[in-house]
Amino acid sequence: MTANRDVTACVLGDMDLLRPLVLAGVGCAIVARPGSPASYSRFGAPAVEWVDHWSDPGLLVDRLVEFGRAQPSPPVLFYQSTGDLLMISRNRERLSEAFRFVITNAELVEDLTDKARFHDLAERLGLPVPATRFLNPADDPHGWRLDSGFPLLLKPVVREFAKWRKVAPDSKAVTVHGNAELEELWPRLATANVAILAQELIPGPESRIESYHTYIDESGRVVAEFAGRKIRTRPAEFGYSTAVALTDAADVIEVGRGVARRLGITGVAKLDFKRAPDGKLLLLEVNPRFTLWHHPAAVGGLNIPALVFADLTGGDRPPTARARAGVRWCDPWEDAGAARESGELDARWVLDTIRCDAKSGFSWDDPMPLLRGVVAPRVRTRARRRLGRHRAGRSRAEV
Repeated sequence: MTANRDVTACVLGDMDLLRPLVLAGVGCAIVARPGSPASYSRFGAPAVEWVDHWSDPGLLVDRLVEFGRAQPSPPVLFYQSTGDLLMISRNRERLSEAFRFVITNAELVEDLTDKARFHDLAERLGLPVPATRFLNPADDPHGWRLDSGFPLLLKPVVREFAKWRKVAPDSKAVTVHGNAELEELWPRLATANVAILAQELIPGPESRIESYHTYIDESGRVVAEFAGRKIRTRPAEFGYSTAVALTDAADVIEVGRGVARRLGITGVAKLDFKRAPDGKLLLLEVNPRFTLWHHPAAVGGLNIPALVFADLTGGDRPPTARARAGVRWCDPWEDAGAARESGELDARWVLDTIRCDAKSGFSWDDPMPLLRGVVAPRVRTRARRRLGRHRAGRSRAEV
């Protein structure tokens, strides 16, 4: 790939977004929370001091613009989280003075990140979404009195992790099977002050969630696409991906491409589906941003961040071969926990993890993100706990 050496990629994301750019030989500056694995990568120079995109997006924009204007050429901006997506979309005119980036139109970003708006849009377009209703616990103390539709999957209308953790610290969603469960949960939902999407529960494990990934240029042409499925999540229900694999599922590609076309998406996007017992693909959500999936896809021969970088800088596009089905990604530390909780932590899991094609936060040429950003904090935490138990034991013995 031919690129302008003056151009830097500015990465608002983790190692799974940084790694595809490193594989493409792109120089990167990163915006990462202090102590996070990405902050220790030898391939990412610090760009600006980290600022939370939810609590103070204006300050983050100020710092980014100052950084971008100081570079010889406008850097290419990459973003991975919903908060960064919204921050960039809502400040796109100002940021475009200092950066280059791809992003779908502002109204569609708001429609896709607000699940209530997304459901309304999906119904208007006739997209294959599960039956959905909306609840607002903070404003309606008796909103738990539903007459039908159980079991239901509850998740926040806008994914703000700090608020949702008050309801479900480790899961993206919770399930309720009747009014008694919903009534018991209602005070926590009201305290968290989050609007809730209550969705028909599609039977089956998280491994039935399959996804379509695409990069569509401004003319509406599909530049690259691939499909994948989850292997494990933590927790096992409604958790975060700990192991995934690329697939060659033709129906996921076909349905995903059709949905993206009807939505009018440009830029990058991930469309999540769940395969129902009858084989039908039901659309759960659409995320118009970069994701962890771009790491295994790059290892599998389709580097979408590198394609975006080439298009925005006038370089030659890297090859756009089909991503190799079967390529696997895992987060070894978290997947060990997921495998242990599901009874799969055995010699086979160890062998599969060693053979895994893309490991989150670890590569032999860049070991510090794992060692300093993952292992060291956990070792310190365990040491503090052991010291605390030791001191507590001594105190009891002295009484």
